[in-house]
Amino acid sequence: MIELEHGGGGFKNNELIRQLREIINLKTDWSNTEDDAAIYDLGDQKLVFTTDAFIIDPIFFPGGDIGKIATCGTINDLAVMGAKPLGLSLSVVIEEGFAKKDLFKIAESIDKISKETNIPIVTGDTKVIDKGKLDKIEITTAGVGLANKVIDNGGAKVGDNIITSGDLGEHGVTLLAYRFDYQTDIKSDCKPLWEEFQAVGNLLNAAKDPTRGGVAANINEIADKSKVKIILDEDKLPYKKDVIALTELLGIELFNLPSEGRFIAAVSEKNTDQALKKLHEFNPEAKVIGKCVEGEGVFLKTKLGSERRIEEPKGKLIPRIC
Repeated sequence: MIELEHGGGGFKNNELIRQLREIINLKTDWSNTEDDAAIYDLGDQKLVFTTDAFIIDPIFFPGGDIGKIATCGTINDLAVMGAKPLGLSLSVVIEEGFAKKDLFKIAESIDKISKETNIPIVTGDTKVIDKGKLDKIEITTAGVGLANKVIDNGGAKVGDNIITSGDLGEHGVTLLAYRFDYQTDIKSDCKPLWEEFQAVGNLLNAAKDPTRGGVAANINEIADKSKVKIILDEDKLPYKKDVIALTELLGIELFNLPSEGRFIAAVSEKNTDQALKKLHEFNPEAKVIGKCVEGEGVFLKTKLGSERRIEEPKGKLIPRIC
């Protein structure tokens, strides 16, 4: 029996996802790399199609709201696969009695990201559900994009460096600080990634946006699919002091913290400097954080020189983060 947990991501229910795929096994011309999207071969290009549902608590937070995260989330799932987003669909389910001013504020956030990125909302649907049958609001977005080259999260190679586009975990810490009334200047890192990813995508071998499960879930996925061992360097951890302090205070695993406007990537030694130079135009905190070597699993090389395994997240994590 598989137990479903509230707020879970795919990494928690891998066996469930496998069984569902066996049931829903339609023979089509679409391929699925078990990444965040399906791919359709158009000859010289690939059509990339993804979808995601968003529930979050609180729905408004420093640096964004559920509308911003729903729009950015689908844009970013396409972007980190090397696909230029062409358009999004938007489905909104609203609890009866939800404040109209809050709904309009969320709609304005969606519109702002759409206009800034020039990625239109091309279709959608709205439903209202009886009070008490939904916690405020749920948003589902889907998106299609075109890629000249699809970047597979299983493409990391021995000798590659692991880089990050900026400091991590700020989205997760923002929500935790809000819930526990912890004073911090940290804001959610939520933002669309297409522009900066476009600048470096041709230099990368693998990429992933570390949303649910943070680095722990997503870098284990890269290591597992690429059949490499990844060693992260404790001296180069991409976390601000406030982020580390709050995880220590609450007993939260640092590597499980989600980010909603960052990506991690594997890049060859010869392309690393060029990739970082381009990324620094968007975020000076982009840097190398680890290395791909022979073997399997993900490990942290400590300041004492020992290695500590970074496991995939297990059990109930921080709920309702995206």
